[in-house]
Amino acid sequence: MRLEQLQAFLAVAETGSFQKAAQRCGVTQSAISRQIQALEADLGAPLFHRTAQAKLTISGDLLLPRAKKICQEWQNATQDVAQLVAGKQPELCVAAIHSICSHHLPPILQQFCRDYPDVQLRVTALGSDRSLKVLKDGLVDLAIVMNNRFLTMSPEMVVQVLYEEPIKVLVAAGHPLAAYAAIPWSELTQYHQVVFKDGYGMQRIVQEQFERRGATLKAALELNTPDAFRGIVRQGELVALLPESALVDAYTDPTLAVRPIESGYVGVDTEPLTDPPLTRQVVMVTTRDRLQIPPIQHFFSLVIDHLAQAATVLPLASVGRDG
Repeated sequence: MRLEQLQAFLAVAETGSFQKAAQRCGVTQSAISRQIQALEADLGAPLFHRTAQAKLTISGDLLLPRAKKICQEWQNATQDVAQLVAGKQPELCVAAIHSICSHHLPPILQQFCRDYPDVQLRVTALGSDRSLKVLKDGLVDLAIVMNNRFLTMSPEMVVQVLYEEPIKVLVAAGHPLAAYAAIPWSELTQYHQVVFKDGYGMQRIVQEQFERRGATLKAALELNTPDAFRGIVRQGELVALLPESALVDAYTDPTLAVRPIESGYVGVDTEPLTDPPLTRQVVMVTTRDRLQIPPIQHFFSLVIDHLAQAATVLPLASVGRDG
């Protein structure tokens, strides 16, 4: 059964004539006849009495309201898709890590609302892994996250590198580690840590760094927002490894201190191991089909433009598209 057959059926039912139905559909009368015959063959029942005026049989009466509904749904669907392609989508959904939501998104959201006042923005702060999952599930249009190549390797994904930022240590101003200009790993691993919850890319980075050194991560507490980290660390005992963008407010807080991690070499099983500066890469991810939609494409460009202008605050990596 094809849509054209249902449309031919409706045209004959509404005009009462195969000839008039052909004129309405812009085809020949024989084409209409063939479509009705094929539909009747599929259903195994006649749909019209072939008299001077085409009248519905009992089977035709039964099919009529359903055929109208199917054709109307198809018309609605084609209109919705046409509006989407034309940039008239009702909303745009974004998932992003908390530091992005706090410091980078506000001016971008404001500009987008001016450019697309009829598109409702929905922004959700989530961990990187969770953000990528809801993107894959079609629940959001873009995700701004810490890069995880294992979750973005699908060919339909478009990954845009935004910036790479250092990871530093947040401690209370009076904490013993605050006395260091750069904190050695040998000292850092001695203290209990505040870490991100499971599903956050930062938790994975911290765990890997401790395992790399054969050290045990003494995770005393799990949190998920920069504000919560500052509040707990301020109490004086616990320390946290956080990315630069999550430390913006900490630099101006006299009760807190931010210190880099000492680079150099560490020994693992007597083998020297290069210990480069600890960083994380932040990326924007969407799918190829979504990037063809004008509002999504515009939001994508706004993020890139804004972060290029913010390069003096957070050094940018190359802004070429990956994937």
